[in-house]
Amino acid sequence: MRGEPKQQPEFCTLINPEARIPKDHPLRVIKRQAEEVLRRLSPQFATLYAANGRPSIPPEQLLKARLLMALYSVRSERLFCEQLAYNLLWLWFLDRELDEGSWDHSSFSQNQERVLSTEGAQLFFYEVFQLSREHGWASDQHFSADGTLIESWASLKSFACKGHADQPPPRDDDPGNPTIDFKGQRRTNDTHQSTTDPDAVLYRKGRGKEAKLYFGGQVLMDNRHGLCAQITIHNPIARSEDRVALQQTDQHRVVFGVHPISVGADKLYHQRAFVQGCRERGIRPHVATKDHVAVPGLDGRTTRASGYQTSQRVRKRIEEIFGWMKTVGGLRRSRYRGLERTQAWAYFVASAYNLLRMAKLTLAVSSG
Repeated sequence: MRGEPKQQPEFCTLINPEARIPKDHPLRVIKRQAEEVLRRLSPQFATLYAANGRPSIPPEQLLKARLLMALYSVRSERLFCEQLAYNLLWLWFLDRELDEGSWDHSSFSQNQERVLSTEGAQLFFYEVFQLSREHGWASDQHFSADGTLIESWASLKSFACKGHADQPPPRDDDPGNPTIDFKGQRRTNDTHQSTTDPDAVLYRKGRGKEAKLYFGGQVLMDNRHGLCAQITIHNPIARSEDRVALQQTDQHRVVFGVHPISVGADKLYHQRAFVQGCRERGIRPHVATKDHVAVPGLDGRTTRASGYQTSQRVRKRIEEIFGWMKTVGGLRRSRYRGLERTQAWAYFVASAYNLLRMAKLTLAVSSG
């Protein structure tokens, strides 16, 4: 017998969100770990707010909201605030009462300089990685380095001559999105700049590839469980990948007080500057070698070692970080303008990736 749909009447019921969330849901572990990190940051939050006045949205909720946006591929703050009003799982994760609902999307902008700044995002990211070290998920000795490109939120039409001189005239009368023909015009980063995002640079991945406005994204990965140890958004022309990778090892040593033993990398890093930079820091350069290219400091004594072979096998897992961050975390194309705000979002996406990875490792251990 065919069932007939019934109009849902208005009703009043009692809901226990804690009972509605599955016991083995990864978000339970992520929530517990994130709250541990936020408890450590609580004294610093207290210094950012006045003692009197109207209560604001708790900074813990704003930071956990960033995690949800990365974990559930939410494309904007406005969309997140819309869905938060009726998403029971998110309300539970943020510790908000059902009758509180959501907040206005402008709260993210208003707290950009106070809680959601690059410095705040970096501190949150470091505390997450420190938590992974305390639980034994991260290694302090063996790492891998690699870079990628992140599209800027700017059109090639915005890449105009500096000072707007010699700009091709539009081919139609559409002021909002004119058709412009750049054929025959030479455009370089020395003479041109994006009017939408001046920090982005015109770059292409290789020969025959389309040139676009990009940021560079560099990751230092822990080799034990593939956690993101450092992430840096940079100008890929002004700062090369090998140079940023060495700076990341220095920063990691200062922040966590560790001494990396080895850094694995692909053939792009098979060059004198990177190999010598590693040797000067007491790091073994486990770099994939190019055929018929000799680089002092990297010979058979390194490449024949078992540790080198392990690094070359494990370093490929860094592509899993890039893949998750770009497809799920929304970092394929920056949603913000400028290096600073893109760097802040990258820290939150990397934190979400590490927390999810740690949650899966925790559930695997508990079930085993």
